[in-house]
Amino acid sequence: MTSTLDVGDAELAYTEFGAGSPVVWLHGSGPGATGMSNFGANLAAFEDYRNIVVDLPGWGGSPRPAMDEPLIFHAAERVCRALTALGIDRAHLVGNSYGGGVAMRIAMRHPDRVDRLVLMAPGGVLPQDAAPWPVGLEHLFSYMAAENPSREAMARFVRLMVYDETLATEALIDERYESSLKAHPELPIPPNFGDLTPDLALIDAPTLLVWGREDQTVPLTWAPTILQGIPNAELRVLPRCRHWVQYERAPEFNHIVREFLQGGAAAASKG
Repeated sequence: MTSTLDVGDAELAYTEFGAGSPVVWLHGSGPGATGMSNFGANLAAFEDYRNIVVDLPGWGGSPRPAMDEPLIFHAAERVCRALTALGIDRAHLVGNSYGGGVAMRIAMRHPDRVDRLVLMAPGGVLPQDAAPWPVGLEHLFSYMAAENPSREAMARFVRLMVYDETLATEALIDERYESSLKAHPELPIPPNFGDLTPDLALIDAPTLLVWGREDQTVPLTWAPTILQGIPNAELRVLPRCRHWVQYERAPEFNHIVREFLQGGAAAASKG
């Protein structure tokens, strides 16, 4: 069941599941995204943890307040306030795409609050030699900018998120489309995510990067900047997989992340 927290200048919606050491799940920025749409299917594998699945400001049940700072910076501080309200001093953070950027920002600014960090193709770090926006981000921003986005535009976006397009089911497309219309546009256009690159070395937490080899949204070629920038980072690459690693390769993802959170090293994989 979704609950809501007062974080000072906003309300933050979240879902809590399980009992044990806390794990905070931070979703991506795609249209129609919510914490549970990103991670709901993974939670059963983590029932021995206290899972806090957040709707970041502007998505799902969390209204987006007016802001004059980058999205990642704003969201990170509201998540920290939510943890304080929940009585959580320190937690593992699992962040997907934009949520990965939020997780990194928390680890940079509040290292005492982060145990281990899991990042799936995180945002907020753009390599200096990066080409123009990848096709997945082009579709994301195009959808957000449309005055009246269509279901077919949502279908094109969802199909770009997975390598196996049979996973882009009609039910999933409908769910994301209907969710997106409730809060359209979730992102300001153009978005100001914020640049985390200069502060990567401030991340002290053990960090696991998980990437789909065929990711067309945050491509694998962007991974080395983060891998080399975070002192205690390792990378796991899953083949035949795009941006939604936790959805498309759920069994492997759950196993890799559980092993890492328990203190084991996830074996590196070459793409």
